[in-house]
Amino acid sequence: MKIQQIRAFGLRGATPEGGWSNELRPDDCVHTLVIVRTDAGLAGVGSVFTSDHLVHAALRTLEPLYRGENALEPERVCEKLHQHTFWQGRGGTLTHAISGIDIALWDILGKATGQPVGRLLGGRYRERVRPYASVLMREPPELVEELLGLKARGFRAFKMGWGPFGRVSDALDEAIVRAARDAVGDDCALMVDAGGSDAHWGNRYKWALRTAEMLASYGVAWFEEPLHPDALDEYVLLRRSAPLPIAGGEVLTRRQAFLPWLRAGAFDIVQPDVTKVGGISEERRVAYMAEEYGARFIPHGWNTAVGLAADLQLASAFADTDLVEYIGGSPYVDDLPAGGWSLDADGMLAIPAKPGLGITLDPEALRRHTGGDDAAALLRDA
Repeated sequence: MKIQQIRAFGLRGATPEGGWSNELRPDDCVHTLVIVRTDAGLAGVGSVFTSDHLVHAALRTLEPLYRGENALEPERVCEKLHQHTFWQGRGGTLTHAISGIDIALWDILGKATGQPVGRLLGGRYRERVRPYASVLMREPPELVEELLGLKARGFRAFKMGWGPFGRVSDALDEAIVRAARDAVGDDCALMVDAGGSDAHWGNRYKWALRTAEMLASYGVAWFEEPLHPDALDEYVLLRRSAPLPIAGGEVLTRRQAFLPWLRAGAFDIVQPDVTKVGGISEERRVAYMAEEYGARFIPHGWNTAVGLAADLQLASAFADTDLVEYIGGSPYVDDLPAGGWSLDADGMLAIPAKPGLGITLDPEALRRHTGGDDAAALLRDA
C-alpha cells in the first residue's frame, strides 16, 4: 500500500485564544489537518500545530521522500523524513509537518489491520481516561464562571494557564488560584500552567520556587512551564526544591531534544505535543525514555480533535498515563468529530476502540473550518 498523495488543510474561523502576548484571532491559522491518501483507497488524518502555509511548504520539500513509500510503515517512513532533512529545518516546521504525516500513517495502519492504534503500539492498559479541561486564566469572577460551566459538563480535572498569571502580581496569582480551588472543590484535580514559553517570559527560579510553594498550599497537582523553555539548569533546581511536581516539554521536538532534560531530572511530568514532536512514533519513544528516567508521560494537547484522538490512543498504551488534555470550548476539538465527545458519569472519556485513531470527522464541520469541500471529499471517498 503506497502513499499516493498528502494534502494540508488549515483550520480557520474559530481559532481559540492561546494566551499569547500577541493574541490569536479567530481567522488566524495555527492548526493544520493533514490527509494522507494511498493507492489502495485508504486515507488517514493527522494534525499539525503549525500554520498551513508553512505545512504546504514543508510538504513540497518532503514530497520526493514520501511519495510512493509504504503507508503501512509509519515509524520507518517518518524516520526517513527526519534523517533526510537535518539541513532544512530539524526540529522546526519540517518536524511539525512530519508529526501530522506520522499520525495519519498510524491511522491508515490501524484501518488496514482493523485495530485501534493503541493496540498496535503494544496493547491497551485502559479503555477510558480522565480528561482535564484546559482553560486560560482570567480575573477570578470570569474564571470561576468558566470552571463551573465545565464542571457542570462533567469534568473533574482542570488546568488553567497563561493570562495574567505571573505577569501582574503575586497577590493576583494567589487570588486566581484561591478562587479556582473554591470553585471546583477539593475533590477535583487542579493544575497550573504559567506559560513560560510566552514571548520574553521574565520570571526566574526564585519566582518559580516561591509560586510553587503557594500552589502546593492549595493542593495544585502540578506546576507547568514555570520557567523559560531553555532554562534547563533552573528547571533542575526547581524540580529538586519545589513541593509539587514540575511539568514541561511542550515546545521540544524529536526524542533527541528530550534526552538531556530527562537525564538531568528537569521534569516530574513530561509533556510532548503529538502534533509537534514528530507524531505518535516520536512521542512513544519520549514516553519510553520518561519511564526510564522516572518521569510521568502526560501529553500536551492544546490542539485539535485529531490530536486528542492520538493522545487517547497513546494514553491507552502506557500504564502511567491516566490524564489527557482537553481544550475547554474549542470548536476544533468539540465540533470536528462526528457525534462529538462524551464524558461518562465519572468524568472519564472513552478511548475509541474502532480501527486507526477511532474517530470520524464531521463533513460539515470540516467544510466550515477548512473553507471548502476538499478535505471532506478526500476522507469520504477513501
